[in-house]
Amino acid sequence: MAALVKAMGWASRPLLPVVQTWDLDARRWVRALRRSPVKVLFPSRQEVERKPDAGKKPRKAAAEASTHVQRLKQPIRVPPSQTPSTWEESGLRYDKALPGDKRLSSVMTIVKSRPFREKRGKILLEGRRLIADALKAGAVPQVFFFSRLEYIKELPIDKLKGVSLIKVKFEDIKDWSDLVTPQGIMGIFAKPDHVTMTYPETQLHHSLPLLLICDNIRDPGNLGTILRSAAGAGCSKVLLTKGCVDAWEPKVLRAGMGAHFQVPIINNLDWEVVPSYLPTDTRVYVADNCGLYAQPQKSNKASDYGWMCDRQLSKFHKYEEEEEDPETGDSKGWLPELEVQNYDLDWTEAPAAVVIGGETHGVSLESLQLAESTGGKRLLIPVVPGVDSLNSAMAASILLFEGKRQLRLRAEHLSRDRSYH
Repeated sequence: MAALVKAMGWASRPLLPVVQTWDLDARRWVRALRRSPVKVLFPSRQEVERKPDAGKKPRKAAAEASTHVQRLKQPIRVPPSQTPSTWEESGLRYDKALPGDKRLSSVMTIVKSRPFREKRGKILLEGRRLIADALKAGAVPQVFFFSRLEYIKELPIDKLKGVSLIKVKFEDIKDWSDLVTPQGIMGIFAKPDHVTMTYPETQLHHSLPLLLICDNIRDPGNLGTILRSAAGAGCSKVLLTKGCVDAWEPKVLRAGMGAHFQVPIINNLDWEVVPSYLPTDTRVYVADNCGLYAQPQKSNKASDYGWMCDRQLSKFHKYEEEEEDPETGDSKGWLPELEVQNYDLDWTEAPAAVVIGGETHGVSLESLQLAESTGGKRLLIPVVPGVDSLNSAMAASILLFEGKRQLRLRAEHLSRDRSYH
């Protein structure tokens, strides 16, 4: 019986040792850890070939490589809860506006109101190109609102130091934007001063002894287009008298297409100080696109006097009786008498200033008096009888580029005469 049990025990034993599969996998992992890596690929795309070294243990080499990789990753690791965010290449920081942040709305309320804008000395610029032109001209930024970080990275880094950078949602910018397709960036700048601005060298090189005086221009689109024409013609400066729309209004800036940072603009002037901004021996010319059909308008305010085109030609507006001289009894006209000349005749023999009036109110009496005192004239742009007067921006463009043409011809004649002598 004992022999039978012993025989059954031997039969139950396997003839070959059985190896567990998990034991083989564990051994393979241990063997892999002991091997030295052929190459180490760092996050900077740098590849380092590893040669077998008998003096070092493979496990130690793998540990050193792992430590080096962690050390390279450590500087660019940003905790998800960290605000404001940073970008290492510039060291600048920006805030991310949270829901309910009213900084954008409070600033927009200020810069979109002319009284607040003048009181605080701030202006609003929108769009990457306009902001880049302003920074290049030396305008001082204070706050930037943007929807994508790439828009800020396109701007000069040295101009952004000390500026508040606030990232907001594109929908918030769209609510306050005046553009049909907002560009995702808006900047609040200190109101530029023409004395401290740095204008392009090409603009200064082509500057002409030609000035523009805007009188009662109240349409933002017209004023922006006029400023653009003044910059294109090479005007040395543009003067805006009281009664004109603010040159730094967002609609004027948009229509100007960067002209504000290419030609000096002096805003909100009284007529008493206008002569101090004119060069010596300047003659003032008044644009007259109505010609012989112009009818003078008079009201109780001297600043409301102007030339008005009357379609019926016989209808006068609010006339006052002419004053009589008590000694001679002759009637004394209240309107300065200015000679009329066609715009294409020579009028640039001396430094010239052209006055452009608004379409509704025309030029003021003060502009006519200034033209008379400087020996200027009325420049006639003839139009077909029965046709309404030209747009103010169109009239300004015609006169400014005509003046540019005359000055160029004069310079060519002078150079030709010098070459003969």
